[in-house]
Amino acid sequence: MDDWVATHAAEIARRAPRELEALVAVSSPSGDVHGAEECAALCAALAPESAEVERIPCSSPGHAPDLLLRVRGTGAARVLLLGHVDTVVTHAAHRRMELAGGRYTGSGTIDMKGGDVLALGVLRALAGRTGDFAEAALLLVCDEEWRRVPFAHADRFTGWDACLCFEAGERGPDGGDAVIVRRKAAGTLRVTAHGRASHAGASPEKGRNALLALAAAARTVAGHHAPDGPDRLTAVPTVLNSGEALNVVPAAGELMCDIRADELAPIEALMASVPDEHEGVRLDAEAVRLWPGMHTEDTAAPVLGAAAEALGRPLTPGGRGGASDASHIATAVPLTIDGLGPRGGNAHHPDEFLLAESLQPRAEVALAVAQATLA
Repeated sequence: MDDWVATHAAEIARRAPRELEALVAVSSPSGDVHGAEECAALCAALAPESAEVERIPCSSPGHAPDLLLRVRGTGAARVLLLGHVDTVVTHAAHRRMELAGGRYTGSGTIDMKGGDVLALGVLRALAGRTGDFAEAALLLVCDEEWRRVPFAHADRFTGWDACLCFEAGERGPDGGDAVIVRRKAAGTLRVTAHGRASHAGASPEKGRNALLALAAAARTVAGHHAPDGPDRLTAVPTVLNSGEALNVVPAAGELMCDIRADELAPIEALMASVPDEHEGVRLDAEAVRLWPGMHTEDTAAPVLGAAAEALGRPLTPGGRGGASDASHIATAVPLTIDGLGPRGGNAHHPDEFLLAESLQPRAEVALAVAQATLA
């Protein structure tokens, strides 16, 4: 293994448990300004001394500013490291980190505070070789888990040479290390129904049932579900709310659906297929989230080859159905590689965990990929 990779990976792994414990101790659900500010202060303290600390407006209104840490160099390359500090876990459900059975269990350990800790370690390592880059930066946002507005930062990094995102890592089919170079596009569809109330027993015929209309819309959406089709489209109704009383025809309601495909076009076509009306109930369909897909296999291939050589072991390119901010950056930075974080499981679950044994090997992967991008 390359000496620089091995030395700095060991140092990252040595520091990681304590840094992760401190970051997980902060409850930081999306939208919570105080939690985001605490995470930003902690990450700034863990950054290299030479890093410039900048707070930039978050994509989502009402959120704390995002954190941008910048290290200047005398070389030519510009490399962006990417992560997020928000979780989906409420304050009431937050769990501090515990180590048991080789697992660090706690809220946000794998999604993605463990990745943030590795990213900070990579930035510290890069700060010692400033002759190899013009700028190395780490962007940590605080709204990735619940963003419903366009991502604000892609244009800022247009023309940069690479983006490395530290969402959770994984194993390839051969059991070795893998990174993510493909992600599906993702959309969230909201359908609101506008019917008419009436007494469910005395005069149901005078009502216009919003619940039944939304159920019909849900069936329309689910009818497009074709994960084995050419677009690998998944269409899943996920939340339905309608009705306020046991004896009243529901006059209004809301349906939410999760839709994913290789590209945005089939998602948008499906959303457009929802009818405007069903049995006298008006249906309004709108996209509350549209995230692009990521397909960087070709641009990443030579970098992953060089990284595997530095590692002294294979490194497999892979894909994932879940969305990530890497997809947004990839629209402006063609060389974008994701899945550079540690391995774990149960993301968004009370028993979310990070595998302790993965910290050093995944730090090695991240450092090797970072070094290869500088070339």
